[in-house]
Parts: sequence; C-alpha cells; structure tokens
Amino acid sequence: MSSHDVPACCAASRPAGTAAAGPVHRITPVAAAAPKGMITLPGGTFLMGNEDALANPHDGEGPVREVTVEPFRIDPMTVTNAQFARFAKETGYATEAERFGWSFVFYGLLAPEVADAAQAPQGTPWWRAIEGAAWNRPEGPGSDVRRRQKHPVVHVSWNDAAAYAAWAGKRLPTEAEWEYAARGGLEQATYPWGDELSPRGQRRCNIWQGSFPGHHTGRPGPVAADSYRPNAYGLYNTVGNVWEWTAGTFAGDPGSRPMRGGSYLCHDSYCNRYRVAARTANTPDSSTGNTGFRCAADA
Repeated sequence: MSSHDVPACCAASRPAGTAAAGPVHRITPVAAAAPKGMITLPGGTFLMGNEDALANPHDGEGPVREVTVEPFRIDPMTVTNAQFARFAKETGYATEAERFGWSFVFYGLLAPEVADAAQAPQGTPWWRAIEGAAWNRPEGPGSDVRRRQKHPVVHVSWNDAAAYAAWAGKRLPTEAEWEYAARGGLEQATYPWGDELSPRGQRRCNIWQGSFPGHHTGRPGPVAADSYRPNAYGLYNTVGNVWEWTAGTFAGDPGSRPMRGGSYLCHDSYCNRYRVAARTANTPDSSTGNTGFRCAADA
C-alpha cells in the first residue's frame, strides 16, 4: 500500500512531480557522542502493534507481534523551534517548505479571508496550501515563532528532519524504537499512561476538543513540547500535539515515510490515531503544520 492510499485526514501530501527550488543542502553527519539530555533505554522484547477495533485497517498496525529492540537513546521531547533555529543559523539550511515556497496549514488557524482564498487539497478541505508558510512562519506571512520557542518545530519534511538529526549527531528513531519508548513500559496499553483517555477527568495530551473539523472549544495548534505529564520513561507528548517522523518506509513503500503519535487535529469522531500503536505516512518532501519529529541515537 502506498502513502496515497492512506486516509489523508492527518496530513496532506505535496503533488507528485513537483520540485523544490534551489539546491539541496547536504548535511554531513556528526560522528560524535549524542548530546546530554537524551534518555537511554535498555531495549528488550515487547508486543508491538494493535489489532482491535480502534485500528484503521489501512494503517498496518497489526498483527500484534513480539519485537526486540537494542539499547538506544531518545529525546524526551520533540525538536523545538529554538533548537531548529540554531540548526538553520549554523548551517544555512533551507527547509523544503522554504524552497517550495509554501506548506499546508490548518484552516482554523487562518483568517477567514486567507483560508477562503487558498487552495485546499482534494479530500481534505481543512488543509490550505499557504504561500510563505514554513517552520519560522507557521501560518504564513505575518506569523512567527518568537513566542513559540518551546513549541515543536513544524512544517518540516522527513528530509528536513533527517538533516537536522545528522547535524545533531543523532538519527530518527525506527518505528519499533519509537513505539517501545512511547509505551513507557506498559504492555499493550492504548495510551502512554494506560487505557483511559482522560483518567480522573484529566487531559493528558493535546488532541482536538469538540467536533472535528468545524468546532473546537479552544484554539487548535501545538503546545510546548514539554506540556502534560511525561510517560514512565520520561518522554513527553508521544501522542497528540504533533505527528513525529520516524525512520524506514511505510509498508515497504519507498515513496512514503511513517509518522507516529497523532496530533492536535486528532479526534475519535474522525481520526483516532492518537494511540501508541497508531501510524500513518506521508511523502518525504511533504510538510504540514502538525508534523514534527524527535531524535534517537545508538546507546
């Protein structure tokens, strides 16, 4: 199954055959010990995947199977705007959204006249292709990240995420590593904290509140990368907030890359992919306002 067969509520893809302007900035991987602040996990064998009624049959979550991961390190949070800004400043790196000249923005974050004038991808009327939208202009011209330094960087493609990871002396986690870490040691739990979405009525993640996509009780969008309680391994926001790029391909399709964790646009009335077993995919040059990443490294 290709990424184009995956229901596109979670992310929109760039049209096939388009090319970004300007040369690709190649980043030389750093051969050094991973920086401090990463969480070292011992690895081991765990039950990966899901095959109950919550799983989307197109996503390939199942079957539940035993998977073994070697010891590895992983960031407790997704990469933030402040961290990505340092990378961009030190390397001169231009993201694919910057080189294409546009990226996908959720229409609820735009002024009505801007949303009405922008193009919506077929089948996903809540996305808009916004000229000038990029990691440092999340809603396009006139927006910035000055007050969002601790928020996850978004509008980064898989290629951008891999470039940052190489610069930082890290890499993207595999799907198995990501799920092992996201579960926090809870075997086959639905969420990183257990099976109940809001234990004792407490919100534990940043997902859609209301009726998707037309009504939200607040303002949708990412929150700080260290919001809410971490899981038992010390990882923040492994579900909700922003999708996270991972290494590998989706169902063996070389034209797509897997994403994990769901985002602030997820709601069980339409998309219940804010579970630790859930997955989706997008093309490696695509970027949206609800996709970021965290890094991993060998232990």
